[in-house]
Amino acid sequence: MSTAAQDPTPKPEIIFETLNAYQRTSALKGAIQLDVFTGIGEGADTAEALAKRSRADARAMRILCDYLVILGFVTKSGNRYSLTPDSAAFLDRRSPACLASAVGFLANQDLINKYNDIAAVVRRGGTLDEDKHTGDPNNPIWIEFARSMAPMQGMVAEGVARLLDVDSAPKWKVLDIAAGHGMYGITFAMHNPKAEIYAVDWPSVLEVAKEHARGAGVEARYYTLPGSAFEVDFGSGYDLVLLTGFLHHFDSPAIETLLRKVHRALAPGGRVVTVEFVPNEDRVTPPLVAAFAMVMLGVTRGGDAYPFSEYERMFQNAGFSSNTRLHLPMGPQSVIVSAK
Repeated sequence: MSTAAQDPTPKPEIIFETLNAYQRTSALKGAIQLDVFTGIGEGADTAEALAKRSRADARAMRILCDYLVILGFVTKSGNRYSLTPDSAAFLDRRSPACLASAVGFLANQDLINKYNDIAAVVRRGGTLDEDKHTGDPNNPIWIEFARSMAPMQGMVAEGVARLLDVDSAPKWKVLDIAAGHGMYGITFAMHNPKAEIYAVDWPSVLEVAKEHARGAGVEARYYTLPGSAFEVDFGSGYDLVLLTGFLHHFDSPAIETLLRKVHRALAPGGRVVTVEFVPNEDRVTPPLVAAFAMVMLGVTRGGDAYPFSEYERMFQNAGFSSNTRLHLPMGPQSVIVSAK
């Protein structure tokens, strides 16, 4: 775009929009809790009908639904509301792709509270919460994560399985580190009936992963290794190690320490599959991916969103011979495949 086409007049809109952005989160969280999107999908498409369905106030429901129109989650014609394609796919609970459960983790009040004093976080260099930072094994947020994020991460896991052609793979021994909900290892086991999955995480979190494995019919090939990924004995002979949404919690020295341990656990010719938010080298693009660094600033003591060059350096320092970056067909995350 030429500079002539740009309006140089200063405008305060972005300031007011950002200072009020907490209202966007609260509105979407409330709409999910009131089941507004499912209600509209089922035909309760007026404020009065939605209010009756959810036992709410009609005026307040109209204000909420109008705000959802402004945000782009629903449309309005006269006094009737309709779902957008995105809301129909991901927020109507009748949809098999519904991600509404993610509100339990992404809009969790304990997480939101960690961003109440970013100035202090920046001065300190990381989270202010000594007792319940995201690396704490007793933090209940990880049980919430395992339960709430399974549908969303299951979709990503399907994309990774397709990228790696898991269906036609030989018998794999797979180590799933910080398995959480377990959906990556479980998805691989569903696609490859010969695969055996060994999941590492805190004991209480692994109970949730085992529930998901049982529901998927792969419990007989799903084994657990409870404990910290930095301390538990992985064993050896793994054909594949999954590091999905885990490395971003740590600084480079900690990541390299873990990667050396992973390298030792791999069989000859084994690979690591990393799923991460990987920004461009400028660290500000693409915006959704690069902004993940702010997520890590508030909830960790040294985490970050690392460009591919930094991941490549860390894997090479840990002894890996090559790293290939792949892009998922949907979603903002990247897949890095690293060979021993």
